[in-house]
Amino acid sequence: MLAIVRQTASLLRSGRGNGSVKRKLVMVMENFEFVSPTHFVFGKDAELQVGTKLAERGARKVLLHFGGKSALASGLIDRVKESLEAQGIEHVTLGGVRPNPEITLVREGVALCKQHEVDWVLAVGGGSVVDSAKAIAVGARYEGDVWDFFESKRLTNDVLPIAVVLTIPAAGSEASKNTVVSNDALQMKTGYANNAQRPKLAFMNPELTFTLPPFQTAAGCTDMFCHLLERFFDDVGAVPVTDNLCLSLMKTVRAEAPRVLADPDNYDARANVMWAGMLCHQGLAGVGRHEDWATHGLEHELSALYPEITHGAGLAVMFPAWMEFVYDANPARFAYYGREVFGLAPTGDAASDALSAIDETRSFFASLGMPTTLDELGVEEADIDKLIPTLKENKGEPFGSFKKLSMDDAKAIYRIAFASGDE
Repeated sequence: MLAIVRQTASLLRSGRGNGSVKRKLVMVMENFEFVSPTHFVFGKDAELQVGTKLAERGARKVLLHFGGKSALASGLIDRVKESLEAQGIEHVTLGGVRPNPEITLVREGVALCKQHEVDWVLAVGGGSVVDSAKAIAVGARYEGDVWDFFESKRLTNDVLPIAVVLTIPAAGSEASKNTVVSNDALQMKTGYANNAQRPKLAFMNPELTFTLPPFQTAAGCTDMFCHLLERFFDDVGAVPVTDNLCLSLMKTVRAEAPRVLADPDNYDARANVMWAGMLCHQGLAGVGRHEDWATHGLEHELSALYPEITHGAGLAVMFPAWMEFVYDANPARFAYYGREVFGLAPTGDAASDALSAIDETRSFFASLGMPTTLDELGVEEADIDKLIPTLKENKGEPFGSFKKLSMDDAKAIYRIAFASGDE
């Protein structure tokens, strides 16, 4: 089946499927603006400084926002509360953030902030909690519905300041300008980017990650790696400073991910993964480039339809499928990636080297315990037609940067993702 899907994909790639043409690469660093306001407190017992650092910034009352039972059972929430109370900072609590955070809880948080005149939002958790906190901070000073910002993408500077105690390194949301929230009623998952919602404080203690389940650790490392792939592959060409940052971080994640899975209490490995996760999505690894983000768009539709799909697991399936569809736009770029990250020896055939790099990418994700096909995620081929309308609404048409994609292209990529495990 995979051969048939690849043949169909080849027709679409050639332009006979969608009229696309290859772009001539522009070898120039693009203009950019870069903002990084986050104060990082990194290391053992970092969370014990929450109260002191917030008091220094004039915090009087915070919304303490977290996920499920683990943050309570571990005693982390109690330690954070004690740190706040020691500095005379009041707090209102809101737990219950799920993976792929949903707008209903965000609206509840917005209402609490307004009711209690909260002046900071403090997220304790991973990317889902931080994303939910960002959305709350954006909506807290807005008279309308916070979902308006996700629909219109309009910017606002009237955002409550945000602090983060990170427990799951993955999304990089502790320093990024991005948040992604689901709206189950609309079966949509969409992002909102605004520098004003970058956290002002991030407390990062690698010891808090020791007890993460292996699957969650692996999905987090996959997410980090994919954040770099989105930046490395675009239509700009070579940007040596940024490229080398990306490649170095990819090699770090590739080296450290197996270490933390084999030895969960390895502080150095956990520390490297935690810091890399932030750098992978803070934005510095993409300056001077257009970036692509087609694959994240493709995955967001999956986890909007099936919220139980872990984002990193969905990306592990979708990224190699996207790669197979687009690599011929610039096979030399893929070959370069394969040499630098996986140590593949060049054969003189850029297309063959590109395919080898894609195979290595899929194998790396699989070695971490990630799925390789959409079947493993419980997605059915009949779901493809359900994914396309909201993908078009979220991303527009064409979408992507490395190669401009149509909705027919998107369908072909989803089909490759079903066939990826076939011989």
